[in-house]
Amino acid sequence: MFRKRFYYLLEIQYLGFRYHGWQKQPDVNTVQRMLERSMKYMLDQKFKTLCVGRTDAKVSARQTFIEIFVEEMPLDLTTFLEVLNINLPSDIRALSIKQVTESFNLLQAPKLKEYQYLFAHGQKFDPFCAPFMVTIHEKLDIEMMQKALALFVGTHDFRSYAYKANENTQTVLEITEASLEKNEIYTANFFPEESYLVRFKGAGFKRNQIRLLMGVLFDIGKGKIDLEFIKQTLEPKTYGIKLSHIAPASGLTLHKVSFLEPIVSPTN
Repeated sequence: MFRKRFYYLLEIQYLGFRYHGWQKQPDVNTVQRMLERSMKYMLDQKFKTLCVGRTDAKVSARQTFIEIFVEEMPLDLTTFLEVLNINLPSDIRALSIKQVTESFNLLQAPKLKEYQYLFAHGQKFDPFCAPFMVTIHEKLDIEMMQKALALFVGTHDFRSYAYKANENTQTVLEITEASLEKNEIYTANFFPEESYLVRFKGAGFKRNQIRLLMGVLFDIGKGKIDLEFIKQTLEPKTYGIKLSHIAPASGLTLHKVSFLEPIVSPTN
């Protein structure tokens, strides 16, 4: 018997500090596991979920999207968000949901992603900062880090920044925007007096790419490397540099996902 399938786009946000990333894994707690467990409690039918991008352990998301495939009956969108949020843990929140057409492809839809990385430097800070920012004990040369960051903007071969890339991995990518500024977005009375925010924008990033970029920025801020070394990392065919300094995950947030084309909903 033919069963009709229904397609939905769910917008969520989460604090990733206590999760082992997005993707469901055996014996560890993940965001996908908690979301699907809550939905299974709510729905008496088969469903599948697909995320716009996987996040690593302890990485947060201010905005990300999940495609939901429902096998039997359409969802009741008048109550779905309210009931889902009641059943989700407090560090995961559903923001919106809409029905989409069968032709919508979450992974292939043109989009722009913005990641943010929050850090402070110079001393050890309040432990309550740990879920949100990374603290670097050494004083960093912020101006030099800003100069280094400018080298990443544009289209480059980021193979040196692609974790476990193989010969078939597509590593020529474009970073459309990158900046380092004083943090004026996230505030708390236990935050240090001064903290910093790094932004990366692009259509897509490889596994651990942002954290490898941040590792290089921290190294140049500490005076361990220079701008010439960073230029060489962007010419992997010539220099073959393999980077290993992966910055801590807890400072990283998927801040925003923008779709570059209108998302069409079914007409009936």
